[in-house]
Amino acid sequence: MYRRSIVAMLGLGLALILIPQISLAVEDHISQAIEHTRQAIDHGKQGHADVLVTHAEAALTHAEAGEKAKANPHTAEAITHLKEAIAQGKQGHADVATTHAEAALNHLQQVN
Repeated sequence: MYRRSIVAMLGLGLALILIPQISLAVEDHISQAIEHTRQAIDHGKQGHADVLVTHAEAALTHAEAGEKAKANPHTAEAITHLKEAIAQGKQGHADVATTHAEAALNHLQQVN
């Protein structure tokens, strides 16, 4: 009985230590996604579709990591818009890609 109590307390303590770290990892990924999305928007407004794609892909990687760690409907919607921004940017449509990146940024900012 005593051994079970100690094991249970150790398990609970470990869980309490790890939960805040998961939350911090999600916030870090979302912050990185926001930063790359902002850079994508800036380049898209300058007509640099290729650089927009580079930053949107980096933002997508971070957004997907954040979504995997902790699901959120805003992150999921941001991922959809980032994928569309990448597709439009690869076609050279910087203006349309920028619009999708701006929508993604709006959703990412609602996650934090």
